[in-house]
Amino acid sequence: MSHLIRNFSILFIFCTTIFAKTAISDTSSSGNKLSIGNWRGEILREDGHTIPFNFQTKKIADRIIIYVINGAERLLVDNIRQQDDSIFIEMPFFDSRFALRIIDEQRLEGIWVKDYGNRVVATRFQAIFNEENRYQVWLNPAFNISGRWAAHFKGTDDSTEAVGEFRQSGSQVRGTFLTPSGDYRYLDGVVNGDTLKISAFDGGHAYSFVSIIQDSNKMTDGFFYAGAKNIQTWVAEKNEQAKLPDEFSLTRLKDSSNANLHFKFPDLNGHQVSLRDPLYKNKVIIIQILGSWCPNCMDETRFLSTWYIQNKPRGVEIIGLAYERTSSFANAKRLLQPFITRFNVTYPILATGVSVNDSLRTEKTLPEIQEIIGFPTTIFIDKKGMVRKIDTGFNGPGTGDHYDIYKKEFNDLIDSLLKE
Repeated sequence: MSHLIRNFSILFIFCTTIFAKTAISDTSSSGNKLSIGNWRGEILREDGHTIPFNFQTKKIADRIIIYVINGAERLLVDNIRQQDDSIFIEMPFFDSRFALRIIDEQRLEGIWVKDYGNRVVATRFQAIFNEENRYQVWLNPAFNISGRWAAHFKGTDDSTEAVGEFRQSGSQVRGTFLTPSGDYRYLDGVVNGDTLKISAFDGGHAYSFVSIIQDSNKMTDGFFYAGAKNIQTWVAEKNEQAKLPDEFSLTRLKDSSNANLHFKFPDLNGHQVSLRDPLYKNKVIIIQILGSWCPNCMDETRFLSTWYIQNKPRGVEIIGLAYERTSSFANAKRLLQPFITRFNVTYPILATGVSVNDSLRTEKTLPEIQEIIGFPTTIFIDKKGMVRKIDTGFNGPGTGDHYDIYKKEFNDLIDSLLKE
């Protein structure tokens, strides 16, 4: 066994041991200190491909916080502990964490650990201090890819149609891909000569897209790297008219003549909640289908939480139905509580007790629906308790104008239901 593999294995065992404890000692006064400023981090996949992202460390009073940077997004990470020369970073969502060693004031090395419920995956990680560039650029961009692209992704067992939206200024590129089940959030990168490189990391997902730009209207030889091992190929053509299937057409009721939902699940305090409760009588109701592992659900929760506070007096209620990677109520509560706290969620989020990986998740929880195919999915119920619309996916703030369109359509639909 090489020194690198042995050290990686030891660090993984050390990391899982430390995070299993209910308490970790406060920042040690001994050992190297975490440098304050800008960093470039890299997820180091086994196939040799790296997924880069930027983050910034700051010190507030005697506490260190981190902002993970993806385009315009600044994701606050404030659960950080130092023990001698080791740094332990708990991401705010997605059951994800880092165990790192401070090599010196310029470098961190360690692992990113992601819990998928039925397995835990540890991937090597490194970070360089005072490095603000996500990708190195040594060639002027051969093309400007700003605009709308029709993209086709192909994996081992499936394929996906998507729409790419990019904004390029010089060599710098920001944008996202929209898919029928949601978007890839804030992507940030460059065009180096004829090559596109763009990536994102939010704790739940690590994404990297590379492609050859053949001309202003065609990208080929694309690879999409996700997490520790997943990979797909992709191609894209410039098409300002490119669009996805209607998100209201993807998830349907089994019987349109029977448009009532019947469920009863506990909130995080153990209180059973049902649509038949007096609170929901003669109200317009939004059912949010979500999971704490889902970055798009984080974006939707941020939107809905603020929207609910502003609109609840009009006669609207929201209920979240959570599908975690575990059927354990205790684990679901542990994973969902950060969502509720971070976004000040004042509507109930219920633990369905059914794993998102359960092939019978729909039949066990919402048998009136054909299939829950995407997270988030949003169900709109009128004052009579009838399902009126089911929206699959969510165009979040990383999609720019699409997010504005989503909010307008959302508000227009609620307005119409309230007037009935």
